[in-house]
Amino acid sequence: MRPVRTVAGAPAAGRAVPYVTYALIALNVAIYAITAAQANSIGDNRRSQLFFDWVLVPPAVADGQWIRVLGSGFLHYGPVHLLVNMFALYILGRDCEMVLGRLRFVAVYAASLLGGSAAVMWLAQDAATAGASGAIYGLFGSMTVILLRLRQSPTQMLVLIVINVVISVSLPGISLWGHLGGLAAGTLATGGILFLPQWLKARTPEMARATGWVSVAGVIVISLALIGTAAVSLA
Repeated sequence: MRPVRTVAGAPAAGRAVPYVTYALIALNVAIYAITAAQANSIGDNRRSQLFFDWVLVPPAVADGQWIRVLGSGFLHYGPVHLLVNMFALYILGRDCEMVLGRLRFVAVYAASLLGGSAAVMWLAQDAATAGASGAIYGLFGSMTVILLRLRQSPTQMLVLIVINVVISVSLPGISLWGHLGGLAAGTLATGGILFLPQWLKARTPEMARATGWVSVAGVIVISLALIGTAAVSLA
């Protein structure tokens, strides 16, 4: 008897607890606690050394500080920013992780984070950007693709995306390009997992899973290439 799998090819059994989602939330909270301790302030953690070293500043990346590309996705501007993002991660992450499986979920999350950083590197070069929002927007896109693959209406998810984009445009200090870059990367990565094997007529489940992995890797490589070329242009 073949094991029951989700539409992404992940084993359906043993996925009741979204450990990766919980681990990501714990990591974000832990990093916030470190920045708050360094700044001696729970409400204003921007004065911490870790925040200074990791916040995404494109010219600093051009100087070789590539840790900012990834580390900025785990920083937050104050407790409200943290709580809003962690609530969204909790809601979206659980379902995405259950469908995609833990490793694919990590890959899609990473692709979304890097896609957001790539967009900032090209389109918001004067900004100092931080937050998990780019990765979370990627999960919005991922969940939309999942709903389409399950032949369920994505209308509510699309409405949420539009509302959040409007908020990004309307309020100052929010990285619109980081959000849109993450949204695009998460959508493409998940589309590669769930739809590309069908379009390429993958003959076996193994080929389908390999196709999905290659597509996610492609999104990550393209994001890194965009970051690299932006860094060169700023150097």
